Amino acid sequence: MIKYRLICENCKISFDSWFASSLEFEKLKAKSFLNCHHCNSNKIEKTLMAPKLINRTKDKITDEKKRKYKEIDKKIKEYQKFIKNNFDYVGKNFAYEARSIHYNKKKTKKGIYGSASNEELKELSEEGIEAEIIPWIEDKSN
Repeated sequence: MIKYRLICENCKISFDSWFASSLEFEKLKAKSFLNCHHCNSNKIEKTLMAPKLINRTKDKITDEKKRKYKEIDKKIKEYQKFIKNNFDYVGKNFAYEARSIHYNKKKTKKGIYGSASNEELKELSEEGIEAEIIPWIEDKSN
């Protein structure tokens, strides 16, 4: 199959069309089987087309991005392991537990981690309670 950019000599409209081969295009043109879909003229010619080139640098960029994502993924998992080993998990009660520690001066041997909504984090910040957001990757391996 070959794709040609065609132009109508009558109305100057251009369009693309596929042919089995360049020889097939020539046969159809010689028999006046090619016509403009706009004005129905048989005065159809091929125009210049840019060849489709394979871009190897795009593949290299994609491979580089994949490598960087793997490095980031590995680093996040290292942080997660550290957090799991050194902090207490409080689940969805993070905002409540953070307030308890802050206002009640609740003593904890470890820090805490869990989940909180953006609204809860905003409220904690307004109350002067420091909290950090870190990306968390769920372990999907079973």
